[in-house]
Amino acid sequence: MDKYKSLEVKIGVNFKNRELLENIFVHRSFLNEHKSFYLPSNEKLEFLGDSVLSLITSIYLYKNYPRLEEGDYTDIKAAIVRGESLALAAKDLDIGNYLYLSKGQDKEGGRQNDNILADCFEALIAGIFIDQGFDKAYDFVIKYLYGKKLDNIIKNKLYLSPKSRLQEYSQANNKTTPVYKILEEKGPEHRRFFKIAVFIENKKLAMGTGFSKKEAEEAAAKEALEKFK
Repeated sequence: MDKYKSLEVKIGVNFKNRELLENIFVHRSFLNEHKSFYLPSNEKLEFLGDSVLSLITSIYLYKNYPRLEEGDYTDIKAAIVRGESLALAAKDLDIGNYLYLSKGQDKEGGRQNDNILADCFEALIAGIFIDQGFDKAYDFVIKYLYGKKLDNIIKNKLYLSPKSRLQEYSQANNKTTPVYKILEEKGPEHRRFFKIAVFIENKKLAMGTGFSKKEAEEAAAKEALEKFK
């Protein structure tokens, strides 16, 4: 099990329970090919890690951003703990190298699969929590998931939806709110397709498409914000 030593050195955690450490990296696909393997999949650890991460995030926001509203906390938490953030943190730690995968998953790029990596990162949080306690898990998340990322998300209000951010921008700079107009609507009722444009002061800024009005409006707002950058 020395193969995990490089990871332990990198994150500054020396696991007392070596089986627990190994269990973190057992993907369910591996067990389909190795039914007699002595460890279960990491799914229960992932479940626990998700809860621990939610608590860590809540405590961190409460302690460091006391002036924000409860609704802001919810939006920020959703932005920071979503799958792509976890997967990116997992890639930075080369977690994919340690995974137990089926041959098929391995060939299909499972070691770089965002969902698999995000789940494993949550399992790692749980493993640290069980083996080392809450404070160690807290420090790990702050260092390897948040870093300066959370401050940037809050400072630039990236936790808000594109529509909300565009509205704030427009009200601050133009004293008006954006207007969204449907340019095209087609397809069957259960699969309608929308093309929507966003206007500020009757000037068309951008267009967006989607299979709901909300999706198309968000896409248009996101495109408009990119132009303002």
